[in-house]
Amino acid sequence: MDTWQHTTVLLSEAVDSLLTSQDGHYLDATFGRGGHTRLLLSRLSAQGKVTAFDKDPQAIATAQAMQDTRLSIVHDSFTALSDLPNASVQGILMDLGISSPQIDDPARGFSFMRNGPLDMRMDSTRGQTVAQWLETASEKEIEEVIKGYGEERFARQIAKAIVGKVAAGQAPQRTLELAELIAGVVRTREGGQHPATRSFQALRIFINRELDDLQIALQESLRVLAPGGRLVVIAFHSLEDRIVKQFIALHAKEVVDRNDPNWMLGGKNAARSAMKLEALDRIKPSEAEVAANPRSRSAIMRVAQRTGAGMQAS
Repeated sequence: MDTWQHTTVLLSEAVDSLLTSQDGHYLDATFGRGGHTRLLLSRLSAQGKVTAFDKDPQAIATAQAMQDTRLSIVHDSFTALSDLPNASVQGILMDLGISSPQIDDPARGFSFMRNGPLDMRMDSTRGQTVAQWLETASEKEIEEVIKGYGEERFARQIAKAIVGKVAAGQAPQRTLELAELIAGVVRTREGGQHPATRSFQALRIFINRELDDLQIALQESLRVLAPGGRLVVIAFHSLEDRIVKQFIALHAKEVVDRNDPNWMLGGKNAARSAMKLEALDRIKPSEAEVAANPRSRSAIMRVAQRTGAGMQAS
């Protein structure tokens, strides 16, 4: 178990929004260091249960140390919730992004402020590190990742500089190497933001398939949630929040079948698929929480509820 500290964002707000039955089955799709799960378990009955997912072996070790028989642990991406039966859970919580221990531990390679191996894998037991990927990626591939996932306007120049280092046999292997390389290219940046912020975000998202996994897990949530079950998602940057917002909006309305001949006759009698979600709330941290934990300042929590349309338990 690690010793790095983590302050859970929107702790009580998330659990309050998620909990609809003390006897229910809930998913903590991103266990982290277990703040949300601990509070949720404290409010559940002996019949309630929580299934927790996480890619990070250190997070899994923390979960195992809790030794609560109501808690099941899955060392995998939250896309693994696809293994669960239809309409089998009363709530799903997704606390996206990375935890403070992952940022603060130099050995994980997430931070551009602390020198460590250029890794960034949430699951350090499998897959390519960022350093390994950069050694083989083309300039175009690097540019697309940094621009697409980091919204970095200097993506082309950064990619060119990285590929130049690789060609010279000086591929960056350490976090500060890459951060300094990027800082030499990015001459202007928003006040208080490190020049490497957006690039490190982009590389982390890419190497961990964060947005791809989010889209898969959101879609699976529609099948796994029981009618009346809650979906609670905390996002920390605009790319994540945009996906969540659009997903909820898409499924929070009736959809008319435009292939139905009745659509051509005015649509009144055209076949319709009922809404699958009802948007309930959008919550941001209070001023007090942001003052106590500045890393919470960008968080946005969206809450939706599964309707009863077309769901059968299996």
